[in-house]
Amino acid sequence: MSARTEWDIKKLHILRTLSERGTVTATAEALLMTPSAVSQQLSNLAKQLGVPLLEAHGRRVRLTDAAHLVLRHADAVFAQLERAEAELDAYAHGEAGEVRVGAFSTAVPALVVPAVRALRGPHPGVEVRIREAEAGEAYALLAAGDVDLALSLAAHAPTARDPRFGVVPLLADPLDVALPTAHPLADAPGLRLADLARERWIYGNSGPWSEITAAACEAAGFVPEQAHSAAGWSAIMAMVEAGMGVALVPRMAAAERRAGVVMRVLSADQPRRHVIAAVRRGAEDRGAVARVLEALRDVARGRANVQLN
Repeated sequence: MSARTEWDIKKLHILRTLSERGTVTATAEALLMTPSAVSQQLSNLAKQLGVPLLEAHGRRVRLTDAAHLVLRHADAVFAQLERAEAELDAYAHGEAGEVRVGAFSTAVPALVVPAVRALRGPHPGVEVRIREAEAGEAYALLAAGDVDLALSLAAHAPTARDPRFGVVPLLADPLDVALPTAHPLADAPGLRLADLARERWIYGNSGPWSEITAAACEAAGFVPEQAHSAAGWSAIMAMVEAGMGVALVPRMAAAERRAGVVMRVLSADQPRRHVIAAVRRGAEDRGAVARVLEALRDVARGRANVQLN
């Protein structure tokens, strides 16, 4: 490799996308290119760097050890470019800027909207655009550049070793149990999750809430019997109110509560879900993104203080 080798950022981005997507076809679809154009760009990059980047693996291709070495350095390059963009953005716009936030459904009214309201006075130039997304979808949107900041659950976060993202813990959201008002345990003292082992449960068939409900019940010593499946809190609360079963409900979903439903705080084995914010690594210092992150932290701290009192 010559000391005068030119590192082509566009081609490095294509190589990085291939590493994430797995196939040339999927890479082409993600980057709005043709497969032949992707292959040609990667072939040119290999010539520029003087090392093979791809090798045949059956009918597909896989990255060589040299390609993985290049990507380790490319991750640092992309993070530094994010920082450069952050500094340029701060220089050009000061306190102004648009931040696209992807957030799961209950986080929008409980965290994002209060943060937007809090920003209006001191930072009116910061504009937030919200995109509701499933918790597991947030990182795909972030990696693709479709959002600048993602709110998700820690259970779905990448490992700390993932060089693409910076993760900021926000809140440990308690899970309360929703019971119909006529339920025999509606006013029982010292209610524990294990006391509900024989109940019929309402939760989704898949996704993070299914996993959280199952994990919480299993930690309490039983496997929940799923009576009904629903993804939306309005539907779940309506079924609880009708006496069709019980459900675990995050405290952040308080707006969905109904008159015919009693929300009980579990006394001993209180399960929690951990809410986090994530950004592309290097972007956390970007002026507008930093303002939104700080506003989200303030809202989360306020919620945590209320929950403790």
